[in-house]
Amino acid sequence: MPENILKKVQKEVGAKIDIFTDSNTAHSRYEVNKKNYRTVLIKNIPFIFTCDEKDKLVILKNHSIAIRDDLITQVEPLEKIKAQKFNLIYDAGKRGGTVVTPGLINTHAHIHMYLLRSAMTLDEEKSVDETISNMAAWQKFETEESLFYASVGDLTEQQKNGITTTLTHGPSFESGEIAAKITRHNLLNAVSAVSNSRPSNSPEMVEKLLQKKNQFYSTPAISLHYLYKTPFATLRKVKKIIDAYQTLLTVHLAESQNVAESTLRTHGMSEVEVLKKFKLLNSHTIASHAIYIKPKEIIELAENQVGIVHLPTSNTLHKSGVFPFWQFNDANGYKNISLGTDSVVSKNQLDLLTEAYQARITHLYSRTIKYGTLFKMMTANGARVLNLPDRGKILPGMKADIVFWKLRDRGFVPYDENNPATLIGNLITHGGRMVRDLMINGKIIVKDRRHQFVNETKLLDVLQKKHMEMRGRKEKRVDFHT
Repeated sequence: MPENILKKVQKEVGAKIDIFTDSNTAHSRYEVNKKNYRTVLIKNIPFIFTCDEKDKLVILKNHSIAIRDDLITQVEPLEKIKAQKFNLIYDAGKRGGTVVTPGLINTHAHIHMYLLRSAMTLDEEKSVDETISNMAAWQKFETEESLFYASVGDLTEQQKNGITTTLTHGPSFESGEIAAKITRHNLLNAVSAVSNSRPSNSPEMVEKLLQKKNQFYSTPAISLHYLYKTPFATLRKVKKIIDAYQTLLTVHLAESQNVAESTLRTHGMSEVEVLKKFKLLNSHTIASHAIYIKPKEIIELAENQVGIVHLPTSNTLHKSGVFPFWQFNDANGYKNISLGTDSVVSKNQLDLLTEAYQARITHLYSRTIKYGTLFKMMTANGARVLNLPDRGKILPGMKADIVFWKLRDRGFVPYDENNPATLIGNLITHGGRMVRDLMINGKIIVKDRRHQFVNETKLLDVLQKKHMEMRGRKEKRVDFHT
């Protein structure tokens, strides 16, 4: 990865905020004993919402969390935590208190597309197929450099909305890698092995990234946007790569009627049958949308533990159709259903809380998805889909990805003090609230609502400039991807 590009982006939008400015005061929640901190105590937490080892939703009242490096070591009442001098202490009981949850997990995103916000008028498009066609037309006028800033913009917005882990896919591995380094985000960086905008992309190119995966901050994976555009010869190569490197494969599955029919015309079989033919129906495959599939295929996907990403907002905006949630649920496939934001073209607000609420109202006329179920889809289920057993829960031995939500807040108050589970419903139905603080891998990323590694004022100015430059090139028809 070219270091000069990383340094350029950091110089343009990197933050020079002292992470501990205003700490160690009576007003602050932070007490800092060592700036290069390795041990953290989060004490006096009014409410922790998490899943236990058996995926049961639990609510812990007045607990504390001890962390060493990137791992949670204890989750106990404060008096039971081993006495020691912590490098950093966060008092979650101060100033009305905070609600603590695991970091939210976004299993479907396109972070490189952030500059397309406002570029397209979704309400005027007839279908997702028209959206994709128009989107490709816009993307021709983006420069390589603009993708780096777009990716930083996307990830920082996700972080401010409580997302700590994301699976993104697109043509550029480099933009995701640089953005992950700058923002300190957990990023699964899936690269298109078959790309319209970059014909040079190939399975061999992805394999070269996987061979060097230990050198990267993000985690390489493989993406095949649509199976009908993927030749069987390419699928054979992809299967060999997955077996050799145990990597993830992400695909858009049966997103529209046209896509489903195109696959039948091209391959003579459905998308599920294509995956089955190449032995790709397994827990290393992540299928997004999954709308136009047969009941027997739903059972096969569930039985083979294929990860499923539900994208109700995208499906609604693009008039794609309705995901058969309850059929998956009845096939015992619920544990492998997660949620994703998609891109700003498909969901203008990059958060999972409004996506959870959209899922609830989308399927309300059949049965009601409980708030606890939606919470699991954003956390424990997301970790399972991404094959990340050490994330998505606040338990000893898990990675310290933690979100702090302000309790004395319009989105939470009033709630039933005798039934604090009502706070989960309030969190989801209010939706889209910015986090108060955010921790990823034991490090504070957002403090007092300010990002610690990105100067958001500078970033927004750069993004606006790059967006208008893209519009100017489009008007002049200056194509950067011929």
